[in-house]
Order: sequence, then C-alpha cells, then structure tokens
Amino acid sequence: MIRLFVGIALTEDQRQPLASLCVGLPHARWVTPDSMHLTLRFIGEVDQGVAQDLHDSLAQVQARPFEVTLAGVGTFGSSRHPHTLWVGVDRSAELAHLHDKVESAVVRAGLPPEARKFSPHTTLARFRESPGPRLGEFLAGNALLRLPPLTVSHFTLFSSHLGHSGAVYSAEAEYPLDGNFDAALVSTGARAAIR
Repeated sequence: MIRLFVGIALTEDQRQPLASLCVGLPHARWVTPDSMHLTLRFIGEVDQGVAQDLHDSLAQVQARPFEVTLAGVGTFGSSRHPHTLWVGVDRSAELAHLHDKVESAVVRAGLPPEARKFSPHTTLARFRESPGPRLGEFLAGNALLRLPPLTVSHFTLFSSHLGHSGAVYSAEAEYPLDGNFDAALVSTGARAAIR
C-alpha cells in the first residue's frame, strides 16, 4: 500500500518567506519548509495497481502553465478549536480548471469523487490544542501577506510516509503543463511503487 496525494510543489522563493512565519504560536506543529505544497487532491492509501491506474490517468491531464498567488492567512476548525493554520490562494480560474481535470483523472482511475469543496491553501501548522489569543494576533499581523506569483509549470503525485516527527513527502511523478504530456517518474522508489 502507498499513501498518495496530488499537489503543486512550492519553489524555494515561496517556501522561504512562509518558513519565516513559522514561529511564536504555542502548541503549533509547524510544517517543514520542504514539505510545503498546495494540495490538489488527497488520495489516501491505495495498492500498487490503483497507483499505476492513477498515474496513467493523471498523465492524460492537459493544461497550460499559469500563475497563482499565495495571499492571506486563516484557520480550519472552529474559532475556539482551530486545527490547521494556512496561507490562502487568490481566486484563480486556471487553478480551479487544473483541480477539476485532476479530479476527473482520479475518478477515471476508479477512485470515489471528493466530497469536500476544493479550498486551495498551503498548510503552515497543525494544532492539537488551541494556541490561545496569540493566534488572533498572528492572523491580524499577517492578514495582508502576499507573495510574488508562483508559476505552475507542472503538478506532482506525492507519496506520504508517516513518521514520529510528522509526514515526509516524496515526489513520485511529475506531470508537465507545457504541451509535453509525457509524465516523468522522478525517483527509483516511484518506479517500484507505481509500476
């Protein structure tokens, strides 16, 4: 079994300013900079046959490169019990289009449709306990956060390996958005896991 999700990797230019935000909140389990990404579709655990079907289906997705802008901060969960701190994404028709194409590919591979509404974001931290009033200060202080646009030239099939210090993500395959639609497997582990 392999645990998978489809996402967009952030560049170093995007990760560095986000990493500088990752301080000062009690009970926060901060995401490491190299794990920061924008999820297009969580898959979960699948066997190698389904993983191969998914890879084959994702390789058929056709879209053009586009830009997205990470902006603003917020939380998931209730105001009294937030569980996730995130950086948002400006509304983007191109991102929504890519998400829809990926969702169709996932369903074509035999997986059930996603029940949740797509809410693009990059996770900064998760909370087991509420960080208290400092969270409100953090949200107010970073409400106007806006990073330079990120050029999306490909999307990625990631595997997720759960460990003691959190999840470790590995790129299994990349799918270019430039008219060359031959997906590239990016690691030896991917070839073993996907094939």
